[in-house]
Amino acid sequence: MAGLPTLAVVGATGAVGTVLCELLTGRRNVWGEIRLLASERSAGRKVRCRGEDLTVQALTEEALDGVDVAMFDVPDEVAAHWAPIAVRRGAVVVDNSGAFRMDPHVPLVVPEINPEQLRDRPRGIVANGNCTTLAMIIAVAPLHREYGLRELVLASYQAVSGAGQAGADTLHDQLTKVAGDRALGSRAGDVRQAVGDDLGPFPAPLALNVVPWTGLLADEGWSSEEMKLRDESRKILGLPDLKVSATCVRVPVVTGHSVAVHAVFATEIDTDGAREVLRNAPGVIVVDDPAAGEFPMPIDAVGTDPSWVGRIRRALDDPRALDFFVTGDNLRKGAALNTTQIAELIAKDLTHP
Repeated sequence: MAGLPTLAVVGATGAVGTVLCELLTGRRNVWGEIRLLASERSAGRKVRCRGEDLTVQALTEEALDGVDVAMFDVPDEVAAHWAPIAVRRGAVVVDNSGAFRMDPHVPLVVPEINPEQLRDRPRGIVANGNCTTLAMIIAVAPLHREYGLRELVLASYQAVSGAGQAGADTLHDQLTKVAGDRALGSRAGDVRQAVGDDLGPFPAPLALNVVPWTGLLADEGWSSEEMKLRDESRKILGLPDLKVSATCVRVPVVTGHSVAVHAVFATEIDTDGAREVLRNAPGVIVVDDPAAGEFPMPIDAVGTDPSWVGRIRRALDDPRALDFFVTGDNLRKGAALNTTQIAELIAKDLTHP
């Protein structure tokens, strides 16, 4: 390849697409031309990227010509249609949707965990994991390498931005409606009445509430988000029979997904040893001093790249089990950063095969 590869950001005006452009501005430049692509209604908008205001183009087949790597952040059905077209036009696609994650011919990659899988991409597509999975798996993987993971029991606390800008707008609108009444929440149904029909993408009010449901209804009462945590963890770690049980909860936080993890290993685990493994793991920051009021929280992790891990303790009734809490910015490592890291590794291969 002569010169630096051409990059397309497909879905550049969305919540994650905007963060992708911010990351491209702040990271080492490995790209030549950068094209910002989106729907017809977004064409013509200016988005700041790599220090300049770039004009968004409509996503068409012609706009993909000459693109070497295309980072997609679009709904599943859009990715399912357009990603194969981009591949036919000569691009390697890094897709942030759920359209290809469990396709056996598409690698599901976290660069800190399984970068070697990038070279085996028979469909020309590399998948990015679900934002909740990514926040959690960064911490679980190094512990698995050290102790041999056998089982995960997970409870997620997922921010409203996981449902896009509409999710964040809905929470802000609901908080405005309930902020003036200190009695709200003390009587059954009063928050529902105050919020009214302003539920946005959620099945129930988020203001002064948590909702034990994210995603779509799957088999036997499980949600699609809970199934993603199981299926994607198995694929990323290469453990097809890993036992995983998850409960996903939506909480009134704008940005930052969190997961309470109960992990069971093949061998006895030592808390200090596990803490040291995590301190040395790429993409992880340990914040673990409860006596000083220091533990990982979304308000601190937002806007940062690592997964923050704390509350690390061995299970009371099983010396092979560890409990800890992990949180991370779902728009960064949970989406844009992992996508960008994958794309940069592909760019390196294209430039120096």
